Amino acid sequence: MAEAETARVLASPTFHRLVHERTRFGWILSGVMLGIYLVFVLLVAFAHGLMATKIGSGVTSLGIVLGLVVIVSAFVLTGIYVARANGRFDDLTRDLNRELGR
Repeated sequence: MAEAETARVLASPTFHRLVHERTRFGWILSGVMLGIYLVFVLLVAFAHGLMATKIGSGVTSLGIVLGLVVIVSAFVLTGIYVARANGRFDDLTRDLNRELGR
């Protein structure tokens, strides 16, 4: 029985759309995060003067601020994924369940 149900799910165009959209979106967000991190690492490695630039009259440098931006961007991208998962991906999952008679 489980094999027949699995075959029905795997044959469903809605399932393929869900997997395709979720995978594509995950790779896009992963690429964005990788790009942000790569730029930060390259700046740390090759732009010492820029990263050491003081912000205001305190001891905080641009490198510290950009490091915080990297961390915050990870949270923001996670929030974007959660919003998409709770919206579009849940809609596709509901459509799939309806299509399969659940």
